[in-house]
Amino acid sequence: MRVLLAGATGLVGAQVLQRLLSDPRCSGVVAPTRRALARTDPRLLNPVLDFAGLAAVAQGWQVDAVICALGSTMKQAGSREAFQQIDHGYPLAIAQAVRANGCEVFALNSAAGANPRSLVFYSRVKGELEQDLRALGFASLTLVRPGLIGGDRAERRAGEHVASVVLGALAPVLPRAWRINPASRIADALVQAVLDPQPGVRVVGSAELV
Repeated sequence: MRVLLAGATGLVGAQVLQRLLSDPRCSGVVAPTRRALARTDPRLLNPVLDFAGLAAVAQGWQVDAVICALGSTMKQAGSREAFQQIDHGYPLAIAQAVRANGCEVFALNSAAGANPRSLVFYSRVKGELEQDLRALGFASLTLVRPGLIGGDRAERRAGEHVASVVLGALAPVLPRAWRINPASRIADALVQAVLDPQPGVRVVGSAELV
């Protein structure tokens, strides 16, 4: 499988990249980023580009599967419009481009609570993306919905840090769906979804990512 990985510099995406390049089932990885990756590998193609033009460039990449780990926060994005573009616009544009080229397999790192009718803006954007991806008709579509993601980020998110401390302390008494989801477990689910694709739409909830 030749895989397009969007979001290779993020907490989850970096672990996905590591797993893909160490798995013999993966023949190559296309990992577009805004800044060059530190890692090099004969099977890794790392186009450095502006994501605003990613969809047009993606039409020239022949891949068998996509893992999308793009994602931001309202604080990082700076506005609702920017967040919508990063978490919905870019992933959907990538999906449309590769689908037009015959790609049949797509795995998305979404979020717990994703719902296109949610009153919460974040959850609604995630849900709208899932809805739009379903409409593209991928033969295999996996929607991974983690809760709070555990791991060391390059940029510390104060709210997540506090929540992780609290949830970590309460883990023994919390339901599985409320526990911290390690980035490694999320990466495992995404990689498995594209290297051993199953037909139809599958949702992987936070309880499966503990």
